[in-house]
Amino acid sequence: MEGKRLLEIKDLHTVFHTDDGAVRAVDGVDLWVDEGEVLGLVGESGCGKSVTAHSVMRLVSPPGRIESGEILFRGRNLLKVSQREMHQVRGSRIAMIYQDARLALNPVERVRAHFLETLRFHKAGSEESFERKSRELLSLLKFEDPERVLDAYPFELSGGMCQRVYIALILCLEPEILIADEPTSALDPDSQREVLALLKQVQKRLSLSILLITHDIAVARE
Repeated sequence: MEGKRLLEIKDLHTVFHTDDGAVRAVDGVDLWVDEGEVLGLVGESGCGKSVTAHSVMRLVSPPGRIESGEILFRGRNLLKVSQREMHQVRGSRIAMIYQDARLALNPVERVRAHFLETLRFHKAGSEESFERKSRELLSLLKFEDPERVLDAYPFELSGGMCQRVYIALILCLEPEILIADEPTSALDPDSQREVLALLKQVQKRLSLSILLITHDIAVARE
């Protein structure tokens, strides 16, 4: 049965105004993602996939600018809401997984600190409940010894492990949709397969919607 429409992009135009003229990075994109659906957005490097994702999150930096179109989340146009309202949407309702988790994790903070800071900022609860939630999510992402991982620094973990930690951090906010921007491109082939398999398991278990962005048709097929 077809799910409810969760995210819909209508005639989106995002333009970068440079000294050499206007670069139309996103030029009339239309797409939608229903509840519980996985949609693949596939294209070669430089075609505007990541700019589309950043447009959804309203994180396009100057000289880029969203010039027209609509980005509807549960029918509400995100291009019309205030910065404060958009800040509440990011992470807790729409979350983004980037290419290289090592760049998203603070190398001088233990994994435990990442979870506690994230949960304190977005959720109400006790330290004990936050610790329990962290261990549960790491177990969900197939870490056999969550306590050891919580005590580790990111540089002590492999690339694949960092990506799984990062996904667990994203999931602790309980978003409704994940935008996964080339989530396996920085990983070796074995880690790529592992992360893709885990994303599939998590998506089914939590009934998440996922917008998967990739240049690799084999990743999209998987």
